[in-house]
Amino acid sequence: MSAFLFEIAAVDGKARTGQLVTPRGAIRTPAFMPVGTAATVKALYPEQVRQAGADIILGNTYHLMLRPGAERVQRLGGLHRFMRWDGPILTDSGGFQVWSLAQLRKMEEEGVTFKSHIDGTSHKLTPERSIEIQADLLGADISMQLDECTPFPCPRQEAESSMELSLRWAKRSKEAFGDREAQNLFGIVQGSTFEDLRQRSAQGLVETGFDGYAVGGLAVGEGFETMCEVLNYTVPELPHERPRYLMGVGKPIDLVEAVARGIDMFDCVMPTRSGRHGQAWSDYGPVNLKNAQFAEDSDPLDPAIDCPASRDYSKAYLHHLVRAGEYLAAMLLSWHNVAYYEHLMARMRAAIAKGEFDSFRRDFNDRWAEGRKSRAE
Repeated sequence: MSAFLFEIAAVDGKARTGQLVTPRGAIRTPAFMPVGTAATVKALYPEQVRQAGADIILGNTYHLMLRPGAERVQRLGGLHRFMRWDGPILTDSGGFQVWSLAQLRKMEEEGVTFKSHIDGTSHKLTPERSIEIQADLLGADISMQLDECTPFPCPRQEAESSMELSLRWAKRSKEAFGDREAQNLFGIVQGSTFEDLRQRSAQGLVETGFDGYAVGGLAVGEGFETMCEVLNYTVPELPHERPRYLMGVGKPIDLVEAVARGIDMFDCVMPTRSGRHGQAWSDYGPVNLKNAQFAEDSDPLDPAIDCPASRDYSKAYLHHLVRAGEYLAAMLLSWHNVAYYEHLMARMRAAIAKGEFDSFRRDFNDRWAEGRKSRAE
């Protein structure tokens, strides 16, 4: 029995809008999930994340199992209580971080053994242990199967072997997860940039049966056009009646084009990472507040967004904070960026509901191209 009901309210082309109804609240789709890596969306209070428009956030299995420890989080009441977030939480499986951060990792059929990037201690992550951490110890509303992420570019033989391992781990993850009435499990499509491997992966996951399906292994250097191509032939293999999640993506233009291809859910560290480096996001692309051109700019970042950071502070003030190295710079820019991303999702939901998504998409692409051109001049 699925713990949530996925309701599709409107379809416009391949784009869909609706909601995932969970025991902890409804998630409006298309949805952007701010990343709370270490039980915090960096530089923001939970109340600010909620006020910015987020219905769900993402937690990170790898980081939380290393520090403060998943068992400790459980003893303290679970991840929701620990970080004071009462809405839904999706946790990733830890596979991507093991691939990208861990030292001296050893991949085997049973699982992956690795040394912590923090203190060098040895750990083992199996599909069963990943599910235990996510569902039982952290208490995630949506857990992800353990998978192996492949680099880009990747030889076909390596991609195929990795994809098949991820499929076997998917079945073990499903068995370990069992039947739960208040929690959900998503499978992850792998296969690098090989069409037949992606299709085999998707079909294998559908045969196993999951509450939702994610497209993994992108945003690893393949580029925008390749990402879109992979989505073109992968998304049609996924069930219409289940949510589709594109992992780790991305820039605003990525979100718009992925929604156009039928994706419902996203996560990315970009809003807060950019905020910590003096960068704000807009329909025209990134705005670098370090630049001297903003030293006397009295306009706010975006008065149309109902967020104090977007509406009430001048670019001149933000420029000053960034140049002075003030903590408030990261706080305000991260707040704006999360609010901008959520505002973008709300605009897409409204456009789909009205049957006007194609027009919205064209206009957005025009603004994005205009911004790219002006930055190149």
